[in-house]
Amino acid sequence: QVHLVESGGGSVQAGGSLRLSCAAVGSRSCMGWFRQAPGKEREGVGYHVGGDEITYYADFVKGRFTISRDQAKNMLYLQMNSLKPEDTAMYYCAAAQVGTQCGLEPGRFLFWGQGTQVSVSA
Repeated sequence: QVHLVESGGGSVQAGGSLRLSCAAVGSRSCMGWFRQAPGKEREGVGYHVGGDEITYYADFVKGRFTISRDQAKNMLYLQMNSLKPEDTAMYYCAAAQVGTQCGLEPGRFLFWGQGTQVSVSA
């Protein structure tokens, strides 16, 4: 079992930055960030594979968002720069079950946090 708690969301103006944190109790190699805007499906922002230290991003955040991980502290981070109004969403941290190939599809992830809201104004 993995318990995840996100923090760091808030309201910023376009062009601003936020850093989201995800504190994990229990660990999994594959951990990711997702977001869901009102009326839209949940979508993958990016993921990190521990051990291999592989990080992968959705095209719409490449060059703006960075995922980092402190495995000693069991923390996952999402640094978001150059934020746009279309980045407004609830952001979730998630962990995949052991043996699951990491990817951006929400269905690959079994454990989810409660989410933290990010609002970007024009």
